Amino acid sequence: MEAIIRKEIRLEGLCCPNCAAKIERAAGGLPGVRSANVDMMTQKLTLTADGDSSFPDLLAEITRIAARVEPELKVSPVARSGGLGGTPDANQRAPREGESAEGGRGERGTLLRKALVCAGAAMFAAGMILELSRWGELAVFLTAYLLIGGEVVVLALKNISKGQIFDENFLMSVATVGAFAIGEYPEGAAVMLFYRIGEAFQEYAVGRSRKSITALMDIRPDFANVMAGGEVRRVSPEEVNVGELIIVKPGERIPLDGLVTDGRSALDTSALTGESLPRDVEPGSEVMSGSINKNGLLTIEVKKPFGESTVSKILDLAQNVSGAKAPVENFITKFARFYTPAVVFAAVALAVAPPLVLGGDFADWINRALVFLVVSCPCALVISIPLSFFGGIGGASRGGILVKGSNYLDALHNVDTVVFDKTGTLTKGIFIVTEITPANGFSRERLLELAAYAESGSNHPIAVSIRRAYGGAVSRERVSRYEEIAGRGVRARVDEADVLAGSGKLMADADIAAEKPDTLGTVVYLAVDGVFAGHIVISDEVKPDSGKAIAALKALGVRRTVMLTGDSRAVGDEIGRELGIDAVCAELLPQHKVEQLEKLFETRSGKGKLLFVGDGINDAPVLARADVGIAMGGVGSDAAIEAADVVLMTDEPSKIADAIRISKKTRVIVIQNIVFALAVKGVVLALGALGYATMWEAVFGDVGVALIAVLNAMRAMRIAAPQS
Repeated sequence: MEAIIRKEIRLEGLCCPNCAAKIERAAGGLPGVRSANVDMMTQKLTLTADGDSSFPDLLAEITRIAARVEPELKVSPVARSGGLGGTPDANQRAPREGESAEGGRGERGTLLRKALVCAGAAMFAAGMILELSRWGELAVFLTAYLLIGGEVVVLALKNISKGQIFDENFLMSVATVGAFAIGEYPEGAAVMLFYRIGEAFQEYAVGRSRKSITALMDIRPDFANVMAGGEVRRVSPEEVNVGELIIVKPGERIPLDGLVTDGRSALDTSALTGESLPRDVEPGSEVMSGSINKNGLLTIEVKKPFGESTVSKILDLAQNVSGAKAPVENFITKFARFYTPAVVFAAVALAVAPPLVLGGDFADWINRALVFLVVSCPCALVISIPLSFFGGIGGASRGGILVKGSNYLDALHNVDTVVFDKTGTLTKGIFIVTEITPANGFSRERLLELAAYAESGSNHPIAVSIRRAYGGAVSRERVSRYEEIAGRGVRARVDEADVLAGSGKLMADADIAAEKPDTLGTVVYLAVDGVFAGHIVISDEVKPDSGKAIAALKALGVRRTVMLTGDSRAVGDEIGRELGIDAVCAELLPQHKVEQLEKLFETRSGKGKLLFVGDGINDAPVLARADVGIAMGGVGSDAAIEAADVVLMTDEPSKIADAIRISKKTRVIVIQNIVFALAVKGVVLALGALGYATMWEAVFGDVGVALIAVLNAMRAMRIAAPQS
């Protein structure tokens, strides 16, 4: 298998969507680079390159590209732990709003630019108010223009010298210089002023949208209080080992996942799950890292190292939420790349061809061409579309729904079929022994004892429930030759007896006649030395909001709901009827779930997407195969969360409908921006060509439309899943 490397590079200070597209194209064209993706929101460039590529050389080339495109960018590799495939260092984050890319020197530069623009704006206002001669008007507006837009003109000249012509700096420079050349001094200065105001507003909007995601980074715990030798030491969470005891005081953040051994308290889990109500915990309660201890003193036994903890998973997800772009984002980027040069050439033709062919005043046609140039800037689309998706992702995260990329958020709006795993997804996954029926001379106590010992090596919820019902200590020394049989059960030698415990298929495979009970629930059959010993019935409770989730999905237009389960047909059908699920596929082995999914793909309607929801390790292949995979994050396995595209931090199926609703609202905002921007620009372009639109209308067609589109996009940041 050909080796490849995947690296992430921080681009601090990146706020320009056009610059992001340029860096992405240039980086993607470097030797050995297979793909390059710039995420403007998290200010990261993700590179996939051949395994023999030198990362230091690639980093140096990208640093040169960034300096050429945007000189103030600060380029640095994203630190990773655990090698190339490790988890991103949680200390790495995008700069907060207001932070400079280059410390004090960058801040001074930013302040100077703002001061110059403000001074230029004041001079522009004076020029509009005062009665000035023609030469006085030129002097005032030209000075205002240079203060406001001198940097833009210089940058345009630099880019032209490097062969980078068609960008917003070039468009604004040519249009405004042209306006001065034909004597439209106020219009020339106004275009540049409003362009800079639009730029500032866009940067503010990008900063606001970044905050919706980077706020998640604040859940990282700074320390852990470890009990050792009767003393409490404050250490980094990474230094704490599984099994150690930590103390969490009121007001402190729980640093690692664990089990409460002493103390009672209420936990604020809103940063993790989006739930506003505190959760009460006591000895025996499981707690998630990142939660805040509200009042009591807690002693917690650590169950996972920091790298595998809940907070570490969320930090990893939060750093990569917008890396994968929606198809409409990629389309807009490509569209802008070809649209701008096309309009520039059309403007040149409009300025030259009509007066040569039809006759007329060159100045009039040049003015029309300048209107063309001003309107042609695609900023309204290039900034507002990704901003809309990022806002939607931020809104979802506040509701405890983590979406790994805008492409997955976009795909959710068109979900046609939703497929559920049963255990831990629609049901609580907490099994209770409800019936013990011995046979052939075995007692209830002996049957339960043998079952508990046979299942002693399994972590399956059914095995756990049997051991819990047994209640006594299980000595593993009494168990030998333990073997799990996938999809069937277990075989083990307990003392001197050969025990089989599992499904009816396990009994059939061993040619043991088993009496099938007329009852609902999961049945575990037992045989001892080839003789049927009886059965144990285990029931799983349906989650309170599973029915609400199915109803909400159908109300949102989901055509079909399906449940996949390894349970018996009777159990599956009963739960399906109770919840109103359209189809139930029961008695499935893990590998059969993927096969069943393939059949469902064939029956989708048109462009409808298939969504799978699961939580277990055996769900990982199905999650990866579905168009969109959702993992139940609270109890979900690491493998399921890794394979999923969306993670629900609570185990509420109703959050699936919330995710689809957020996707649909975000999609509406995106479509509104595309239609509005193209419609207004089209109208102004047509009016400009016919001579009815002046430079002031052109300013609205560019800066005004961009501001309105950005304001509309910012509505997506307020979308959030309703609090339960």
